Amino acid sequence: MEHSHYISSEVLTLETLQEIISEHKTLALSEEAKVNIQQCRDYLDQKMASNETPIYGINTGFGSLCNVKISNENLSKLQENLVKSHACGTGEEVPQEIVKLMLLLKIQSLSYGNSGVQLQTVERLIDFYNNDILPVIYNQGSLGASGDLAPLAHLSLPLIGEGEVNYEGFRQPSGKVIEKMGWKPIVLQSKEGLALLNGTQFMSAYGCYVLLKAMKYSYLADVISAVSLEGFDGRIEPFNELIHYVRPHKGQVVTAQRMNELLEGSQIIAQEKAHVQDPYSFRCIPQVHGASKDAIDYVKKVFKTEINSVTDNPNIFKDEDLIVSGGNFHGQPLALALDFLGIALAELGSISERRTYQLISGLRGLPAFLVDNPGLNSGFMIPQYTAASIVSQNKQLATPASIDSIVSSNGQEDHVSMGSNAATKCLRIIENLERILAIELMNASQAIHFREPLKSSEFIESFVKSYREEVPLVKEDRILHYDIEKSVAFLDSFMIDLEE
Repeated sequence: MEHSHYISSEVLTLETLQEIISEHKTLALSEEAKVNIQQCRDYLDQKMASNETPIYGINTGFGSLCNVKISNENLSKLQENLVKSHACGTGEEVPQEIVKLMLLLKIQSLSYGNSGVQLQTVERLIDFYNNDILPVIYNQGSLGASGDLAPLAHLSLPLIGEGEVNYEGFRQPSGKVIEKMGWKPIVLQSKEGLALLNGTQFMSAYGCYVLLKAMKYSYLADVISAVSLEGFDGRIEPFNELIHYVRPHKGQVVTAQRMNELLEGSQIIAQEKAHVQDPYSFRCIPQVHGASKDAIDYVKKVFKTEINSVTDNPNIFKDEDLIVSGGNFHGQPLALALDFLGIALAELGSISERRTYQLISGLRGLPAFLVDNPGLNSGFMIPQYTAASIVSQNKQLATPASIDSIVSSNGQEDHVSMGSNAATKCLRIIENLERILAIELMNASQAIHFREPLKSSEFIESFVKSYREEVPLVKEDRILHYDIEKSVAFLDSFMIDLEE
């Protein structure tokens, strides 16, 4: 097994990202990437030596100060000042898994040879990644339009020996860690600070992290809903392929097929039913789960394009002898996609809570609140409250961030995406979804117990058995907080093949 991933122009996919993360691969630059980075830097140095014309961000100020010309002897100081002055993040620390993704995605974007950075700058970012020297970054401060300026400034501070990093289990000054590693701070050259700070890697890292979880929990939503259907003594007819082929949305068809596969061989689903129809939360699983699958697929395409793109400004095209100022740092494609993803994930939680509600309602031969001696025991009465509270919060979090914009930089940056807020909200939504599904699994696994001695499918019986090793059947009231936490941990540890 190859222990290193080589940064190159080969398309980077979410599946590749998952492989890099799960197999703890180190990063290295391919020869192609090294040549691209060095040739671009050489071109820029030659351009600066022979050209006195103002070029935005290279020998001018930034934002609304773009018309202020900077002398050549101050170009390095200009870039260092940029990084320091823009490190204005606040709020909670960005999770270290996401910081590591930010490093990877920034390295990828700089590797194409359109940004003008020094080779040693990119190699130092790789050193940070490979040695788990993770800059301390805060989750508030980006407008998601001039790039993720504040978060990326904090990502870049350790390059110049400033800021803090998480290393060897605790937070410490980056200067001390650099000294310990035997390195010297990078002296930023013209354009480098701007190349590091302009970009969408904060939004992109959050989005990729959430997408990897979303793909997993979309699958688990199907599995858990199948357990709920069995516990509720539901019908198989709504998953008949004929229904879905006459309304062939891809996600709907895939969900119906999966439900049939999950339920194959079940005695419970095969038994004669006294009821003609199931509530929507069971009957419309293919339509609702499927719509979220289609949304996730769309968002995957957006992020696949983004993480294989150059998103700083200006862009350098050495073959065309052009340095062009544009707006590839603008996060609008990501902001819209992240809002869409948040809504899709919130809906998976919304329908999950409705199934939980149906299971505890004392219907279809199930005891009220899924416990013996209801009254003496409250059983699963209150976990549904918890799920309902979290679902309600997700509805609030799913309000789009991308519809907002606030003018900044003296009107120069007069439309922003707010994609960073969409990103941090989306992470909260997926974390909430995990808890909602965990609560449904608690209820579903309890409900299916009351269908014994009938058996479910081989897969569902095995899945519930594995779960029962972590969370025993509830026979009388106990502190269910611990059951919820164990259920979350069970789902978190569950591995799936993202290629499916």
